[in-house]
Order: sequence, then structure tokens, then C-alpha cells
Amino acid sequence: MPGPDGYFDERIAARYDENEAELFDPAVVDPAVDFLVENAGVGRALELGVGTGRLAIPLAQRGVPVHAIELSRAMAARLQAKPGGEDVGVTIGDFATTTVEGSFSLAYLVRNTIMNLTTQAAQVACFRNVAAHLEPGGRFVIEVMVPALQRLPPGNIFHVFRAVKDYWGIDEYDVVNQGLVSHHLETIDGQVERFSVPFRFVWPSELDLMAELAGMRLRERWSGWKREPFTSDSDQHVSVWEKPEP
Repeated sequence: MPGPDGYFDERIAARYDENEAELFDPAVVDPAVDFLVENAGVGRALELGVGTGRLAIPLAQRGVPVHAIELSRAMAARLQAKPGGEDVGVTIGDFATTTVEGSFSLAYLVRNTIMNLTTQAAQVACFRNVAAHLEPGGRFVIEVMVPALQRLPPGNIFHVFRAVKDYWGIDEYDVVNQGLVSHHLETIDGQVERFSVPFRFVWPSELDLMAELAGMRLRERWSGWKREPFTSDSDQHVSVWEKPEP
């Protein structure tokens, strides 16, 4: 069972940046930050599930005031210890229900973080929470995978998404309940360590309905931060919903 930091406790936080080093490459970070800067306009940004600040810090350095909600104190401590981390305010809590002061022109969730909410009710609550924080005309951006069910052979529930010398990543699907457990097996000092996290996978159309229930509407959808077209072959999407003007 997860502790007060959820699944991202001190053990995971201590190695997170190293293990996910490719995500910190400017070639990955810069297009995302460019996209978020454009959608933030002259307002404030709210990041849900900020982690160690991979996008929040460079976004703040681009002149966008950023506040964040993060469940894991261990991850938030890594963020605030980094150069520029002091410019990102952090509220500890569950981003589906935790509220902060003020309004925002942008809220965003990246890297499948919406799926950390493992029930439909919690995901719906997240959209409503975001809508309550957005000012009229504000935008909600999500980056999330497209469920890889079409890549599963009949009768198989496992999808290997990465396999290298010292690391295996395997997603285990529960199709009936839209459940997914992401297993990470890593060899450290000759010992295999396993880190498994539960998710709830969600379809683009379902997210659109959640947005509608929260009073928002789809503005645009792409397969990546560089606005690559979203097609039936896309394995992820970057979607933007907007809170209408009164």
C-alpha cells in the first residue's frame, strides 16, 4: 500500500531525475514549454502533479508564474532544492480535490499523470477542480498516452513498452475496468528491484466528456507538443480544453 507520498516516496524521488534523464533533454522539454507559454498568455499557470519540476521550473524562467499541486513531499522537496525551484509555489495534496488561492489562465497535467487518478470519479473531479481554478478563457492541457490495446495479441494483457540491458517496463492491462499497472524492473547493484504503479487508462473521447461535464470544451488535439497531427496511429495526445468566456 502507498504511504503519505503515494507511490512516489523518497526511494523513487531520489532516483527520479536520473532514471528519467531522457525526459529532461532540452529537445523534449523545450517544445512542451513553448506550447505551455503560448497557452498561458499573460496569466498564471497551475501544474497538477509537478514532480521534481521538469517543466515548472523552465516555464517559470520564461516569465510565467507557476504554482503546483503535488501529493509527494519527497518529489516536491527535490523541486524546491533545484536552482529556480524557489520560484514555483507548491501545495501538498491530491490534485483532484486540493484547492489553491487565485485564478489561472492555464492548468496542465503531463506524462500520463491524469491516469494516476485510478477511478473515473476522481478523474471527473479533477476536471471540475481545474475548471473552478481557471479564469474565463483559461485552458487545461493534458499530455497522456492512447491506450495500447490494439498492440495486445488476443488473450494477452501485457505490453512491453521498454526493454534495455538493466531495465524492463511492462504495462499490465485490465481491459474490463480500464485498469493498468505499470511495472518497472531495474537492476541495481546486481539486484532486481520492482516498482509497480496503478493507473486508470482513459480514451480521448472520455476526457472530452469529462471536460464537458466541467463546463469546458475541446479547443485542439495533437499527437505531440510540436502540434503533430493526431491520427489513429498516434500513441499519445496533447489536448487543450477551454473554459468559455461568460
